[in-house]
Amino acid sequence: MKHILEADGISMEFSNRSILSDIYLKCETGKVTGLLGRNGAGKSCLMRIIYGQMKTDNRSVRFDKVYNILGCNSPHLISYLPQFNFIPGSLSLERIFSDFEADYSGLEAFMPEFAGRQKTAIKTLSGGERRLIEMYVILTSKTRFVLMDEPFTHVMPLHIDKIRQLILSEKENKGILITDHMFRQVVDICDDLYVLVNGKTHLTKDITDLERLGYAHL
Repeated sequence: MKHILEADGISMEFSNRSILSDIYLKCETGKVTGLLGRNGAGKSCLMRIIYGQMKTDNRSVRFDKVYNILGCNSPHLISYLPQFNFIPGSLSLERIFSDFEADYSGLEAFMPEFAGRQKTAIKTLSGGERRLIEMYVILTSKTRFVLMDEPFTHVMPLHIDKIRQLILSEKENKGILITDHMFRQVVDICDDLYVLVNGKTHLTKDITDLERLGYAHL
């Protein structure tokens, strides 16, 4: 059964400057939806508003046409990967996988470099490894939708390929909304693509729309 996440009617201002004003975005299970925009366009804010982590006066987020106030309190509906490390550094990989109800053997099969390291504290991993663990538990979690904020940035090329594989595999089970400054990685894997310009989301029909909307020179 297909499930649909929709967000619209969202507005937000900072210091009397309109950041978000004309938003419509749809994410469906079985698809990867991309969200692009220049620095300061409001992409992270929009994700946090959809997730329910950031408050705004105007917000309409619906799951299968049912309005939801705080998605962050409904992990079976939605999970969120922020730009920064969010898992406490003192936790072991074993504890993290237990908390997220994730299968560590699946990680070992997918990324053999983590074999036998369940007792390792996540703070002792390299920055790239730590990011991989956070992405893995979020992407494989039992949820319908996943929001991912800059999963490719600051990650080694070899790991980028792994992340792409995992995203394409997991989209069979959930809807994935992703934003990243490495826009070609987003474009290559997404089924639908929005560009956020001047507070408004534009659903693109062709990659040339990125240039027309002033996002990138191709």
